[in-house]
Amino acid sequence: MKLTGNTIFITGGGSGIGRGLAEALHKRGNKVIISGRRRGHLDEVVAANPGMSAIELDIADPASIEKVAAQLIADYPDLNVLINNAGIMEPDQAGGHIDDALLVSTVTTNLIGPIRMTSALLDHLKTRNDAVVAYTSSVLAFVPLAVTSVYSSTKAALHSYVLSQRFMLRDTKVRVLEIAPPWVRTDLMNSREAEQAMPLDAFIDETIAVLGTDADEVLVEGAKAFRANPGSGEHAFVNNFNAQMMEVFGG
Repeated sequence: MKLTGNTIFITGGGSGIGRGLAEALHKRGNKVIISGRRRGHLDEVVAANPGMSAIELDIADPASIEKVAAQLIADYPDLNVLINNAGIMEPDQAGGHIDDALLVSTVTTNLIGPIRMTSALLDHLKTRNDAVVAYTSSVLAFVPLAVTSVYSSTKAALHSYVLSQRFMLRDTKVRVLEIAPPWVRTDLMNSREAEQAMPLDAFIDETIAVLGTDADEVLVEGAKAFRANPGSGEHAFVNNFNAQMMEVFGG
């Protein structure tokens, strides 16, 4: 994607990877609007980055999504990039009892929310040049972490959705990207001090560099071994399969 001159909306932009992406893209001359549930976090980011804007959004609430989408289209008609970054990650017990509230909130936030958000903005994005929809998934989409099985499953499902959406939008102006981070030092799973995790600044720098290429999947070096797990022929296989099925089902 082009790295400057965009109007970009980022969910989960109040901390972690979302904030890092927002600040890096803001510095490159883009108009950046961040969102999240915690007003204090949003205000802190905006105060540190004059010219950036913020909108409160509960990604788990469809009414909030529809309201924010309408506001974005009205207030920022040049909006051409959506980065679905909001997510939650909690440990669970796939070998025992799964807490139902954790299950529902994780699936709603990590999978249903991004699908709803994109759906609400997609017709608008189809009218814009250099349009991009990006999703922050995870290397755990390819190699699940058993102690966060629900989280890993939502990221695998999100990856599957990205493949389908990319195919369905192949003849439009909208590019569909997937950002699949490795373990990064963020608030997720209290990872800020984890020595094995990738420093956030290094992750953002490498990610921005890949975003500036023609890659559909945005992978830092530390993520590539995980991504290789399903096999390098996945995209061609998926695209050929869908092309054949389109002949059967139409569309």
